[in-house]
Amino acid sequence: MPRDFTDDAVSRFHEDGFFTPLRVMSTDDAAALCVKLEAIEAERGSLTGKFRSLKHHLVMTWLDDLVRHGKILDAVEKLLGPDILCWSTSLLIKNPGDGTHVSWHQDLTYWGLEPGDVVTAWLALTPATRDNGAMRMLRGSHKTLLAHRDTDDDRNLLSRGQTIAEAIDEAKAAYLELQPGEISLHHGNTAHASDPNVSDQRRIGLAIRYMAAHVRPTDGPDSALLVLGVDRHGHFATEQSPVADFDAAAMAEHDRIMALRRAVMLDSD
Repeated sequence: MPRDFTDDAVSRFHEDGFFTPLRVMSTDDAAALCVKLEAIEAERGSLTGKFRSLKHHLVMTWLDDLVRHGKILDAVEKLLGPDILCWSTSLLIKNPGDGTHVSWHQDLTYWGLEPGDVVTAWLALTPATRDNGAMRMLRGSHKTLLAHRDTDDDRNLLSRGQTIAEAIDEAKAAYLELQPGEISLHHGNTAHASDPNVSDQRRIGLAIRYMAAHVRPTDGPDSALLVLGVDRHGHFATEQSPVADFDAAAMAEHDRIMALRRAVMLDSD
């Protein structure tokens, strides 16, 4: 698999619904972000779990910087065009032996966004391997919308346990293993899942969801952050970047924005 986002890689993305791996930073830089994140966890407690926030970029300045990372946006621009909004960010952490997993699903089934010009950049801060719960994806599945159902499973990191209703041929699934500082890119309709972490190391990833500025919300008011180009459409309320980590103004902005989307299940690995 090529490691640069060339024109051939763009074609592969459109055919498969995903591309991996693409290095966007050094392992040292990824490790520094991991140290920063774990220091925040030590001070504030867990930032992940079944009811994690999807707008951490509103309260952490380093994450606000990361969603504008030049190498990430260079790749995303080839898929979405020059005007790009960041819709959400999620910290995706699986601790050794915690049993958490993500069922097979397509994100845009639940996100209330049209059209489907939405791409997730999944950044590894630690290795993502088969043993610790790397994502699996079905090639070409973004071309067909599949029926889903909700399930009751406390270990499923999806808020409603949303699961593709029909049987999945697991033998056709591709593992998206990553090293720290690498990203994978996947279309909002690509079917994906991930297994529990059975290793002795944490799997720490960060998902950034980008969309073309012409995308509109379909389930009520929504918000986004302009990260590249110009927003000529105004479909989303404008988000304000934090000046300081977790200060009063940032927390108030986070609460204001999250209130817009309480009723919609957005979480995804």
